[in-house]
Amino acid sequence: MVSPPPGPAQASPTLTDAFAEIERTAERAVDDLARMVAIDTTFPPGAGYEAFAGLMESAVAALGLDCQRVDVPEHLWRVAGGPAQGRRTNLIARRRSDKPVLGLYFHVDTVPAAPGWTTDPFQLTRDGDRLIGLGAADMKGTIAAVLLALRVADTIGLPLGYDPMLLLCTDEEGGLYPGVRYLAEQGLLEGHILNFNGAAAPRIWAGCFGLFTLRITIHGRTVHASEARTAGSSANAIEAALPILNALAALKPAIAARTSALPAPPHATHPLAAQLDISAAHGGQCGGQIPSRFEILVCRRYAPEEDFQAARAEIENAVLAAAPGADVEMVLTGHLMPTSDPTGPHWPRWQEALSAGFGYAPDDFAKWGATSCSDFGWVQQTGMQEILLSGLGRPDSRIHAPGEFTTRADIVALAKSVLAYLSAEFRPDLSPEANALG
Repeated sequence: MVSPPPGPAQASPTLTDAFAEIERTAERAVDDLARMVAIDTTFPPGAGYEAFAGLMESAVAALGLDCQRVDVPEHLWRVAGGPAQGRRTNLIARRRSDKPVLGLYFHVDTVPAAPGWTTDPFQLTRDGDRLIGLGAADMKGTIAAVLLALRVADTIGLPLGYDPMLLLCTDEEGGLYPGVRYLAEQGLLEGHILNFNGAAAPRIWAGCFGLFTLRITIHGRTVHASEARTAGSSANAIEAALPILNALAALKPAIAARTSALPAPPHATHPLAAQLDISAAHGGQCGGQIPSRFEILVCRRYAPEEDFQAARAEIENAVLAAAPGADVEMVLTGHLMPTSDPTGPHWPRWQEALSAGFGYAPDDFAKWGATSCSDFGWVQQTGMQEILLSGLGRPDSRIHAPGEFTTRADIVALAKSVLAYLSAEFRPDLSPEANALG
């Protein structure tokens, strides 16, 4: 029997093929995002992390990624009467093929849905190209983009230069012990990391501020309202809190006058400055009862030039001086350290990948920091200084506000950027690992 002549050699898939496949299959990313938005991972309390980890394990099962759940021990994050409830379940999903590792970091928590939503925040709503839902931009949409990129690479067989390691982490939105901090301290992070807690912008990350929250509790004594005159001035916790609220309000402009050397965003009109905000205040139950408890939540954003302990002590001293006779308790409920300059040897290639996906020109890029915060200050404390940054945030995305949204176009652009960076064919001349081997 005579064998037929060999046919033409099959061409290896290229990044151009992959980009076309991303465009063709982008609706799957929208479906993924809808399923993620439907799971309530709001922090506080952060009770939906286990359910979200289960969804992600199902999503990556077909991609051949090994999954590992890592819970932050309760004694590290638990605060008596604090906002966090439920297991702090982080998920690591990674491929192992002896290539260099690229960590792909996401925080899975969102802030609570604020009053004013006109759609269900836990149901993805489409309005033209807009995809509206709690966490759509910050940052579940970025997970959908990366899943789209990995699925396309797997479908067409695109050779990768890195083994992806997805890091789906807890409590970035003001938690006391963020999940990525625990992973870093346990030595579970590898290679270098791409952090998606950023903007869909040609930005070179210069670092960011730190953030801590203090819960101030004023204790009084519950009595019938008719006995208020004889109960003493300290019985009414709300009235005892008034001088404390006034002291915090007086401290606010003094703190806001402290500016940072971090470069401000291109659209900013002022230098980056420290902030003090009263984020929540509540107490009392009814008109016939003197309230015995009043809580104030204080949020303090501090510049890299400031000292955390000094910033905390300033607030605590002001509170104690304002109400020397009151029964006051102050507890730290959340803390993110400032992130110092995170640029490193992988940045030039990531900048090229961003340009490939979003269409940026070299002159579009600018280096700037932000008063918004990141949990990567803790990661840097373990010795990992370089952190790449991207994301889906835009000035009009309404992040942390009613109507938060991202767009299908931005998800597609981010998927292209990520797949370009992972691809073995893309700019090997800018790969530190390839150059080391060469």
